[in-house]
Amino acid sequence: MNVTFLGTGTSQGVPVIGCQCAVCRSLDYRDKRLRTSIHIEVSGKSFVIDTGPDFRQQMLREQINKLDAVLFTHAHRDHTAGLDDVRAYNFMQQMDMPVYGTLPVLEQLRVEYAYAFAEHNYPGIPRLQLHEIGHAPFNIDGVGILPLPVMHMRLPVLGFRLGNFSYITDANFIPDETMAALAGTEILVLNALQNEPHISHFNLSEAIEMVNRIKPKKAYFTHISHKLGLHADVERTLPKGIHLSYDGLQLSL
Repeated sequence: MNVTFLGTGTSQGVPVIGCQCAVCRSLDYRDKRLRTSIHIEVSGKSFVIDTGPDFRQQMLREQINKLDAVLFTHAHRDHTAGLDDVRAYNFMQQMDMPVYGTLPVLEQLRVEYAYAFAEHNYPGIPRLQLHEIGHAPFNIDGVGILPLPVMHMRLPVLGFRLGNFSYITDANFIPDETMAALAGTEILVLNALQNEPHISHFNLSEAIEMVNRIKPKKAYFTHISHKLGLHADVERTLPKGIHLSYDGLQLSL
């Protein structure tokens, strides 16, 4: 399995135009964070989890020329706003794009992209094939995927586990059932928004506490606000086996 972090940033706490904070002025490429998304290659299949507003830029940057399916964690716009750009893969692959999400997510997509589901389609629109998922395991072309239900304040969100890799973003609570489903995971990706407490996201100390409870071999934090600080500074403070992710980071599992 190969994992590429397409984006590790967030719309939460976005600086104003012309911001002169240390992160915004940083020349370290690891401090340039597009909206959170990840690409997974496994068993010859190519999946993306979430298509935020930067989806097109991310896929071009990583030269991802094949996409077999899109999975959604939840329906917030910073995770869905780039879905229209799957139309390039429709054209190249001559197929509708399979899209997986819970019923509320799919209903929201039907609203946001109503033109893609109109009775009389305009030529060139994204062609989407919606698949409803819940909390039960499912598979895409033989690849097994386990949903990981978490809470984003009052909003249910799904993480996903593929083999020994688990991915959770936009969470501030992990129920006992999901903690049990995370047992034995070797690589954990988890959101860590900022140092200060937040109403709907784990902050850095809370994310470290969750990693200590789950006990993966390695953990990578994502969905990082510029308020967390410079990558190099934060990385030096993290316990052994825990890292900040960054856009373009690649893992081979």
